[in-house]
Amino acid sequence: MKSFFRPFILVASFLSPFAALAEPGENTYKQVCAACHGAGVLKAPKFGDKAQWAPLIAEGQVTLTAHAYVGVRGMPAKGGNPNLTVEGFSDAVAYMANKAGGNWKSPDAKTLAAINKEIESRKAGLNKKQ
Repeated sequence: MKSFFRPFILVASFLSPFAALAEPGENTYKQVCAACHGAGVLKAPKFGDKAQWAPLIAEGQVTLTAHAYVGVRGMPAKGGNPNLTVEGFSDAVAYMANKAGGNWKSPDAKTLAAINKEIESRKAGLNKKQ
């Protein structure tokens, strides 16, 4: 009997590392974003809800990511995690947008530079209002 299961055990042990791989942003979504976006807390667009995400996706990757990173509407800056980097946050936003019908890529250096520029612009605008 033991020799019968050996090929299955070998295949399972070979494939198990691949099961642990996640899409960029997926782990951050699960650890930080799901608490609100999973249930729609404080009107957060629910994960995978195409109707709720469509107008946000239409804002564009740079604008939506930068504004959400700084904090927008009921959402706290960095999704409430002060240690979240722009890169990690950007991947999580792209992951959520894509699960709701978007077609965003993990931000490259050029996109991250544009996001950082928009973050600074957004912060400056918010400081003027205070």
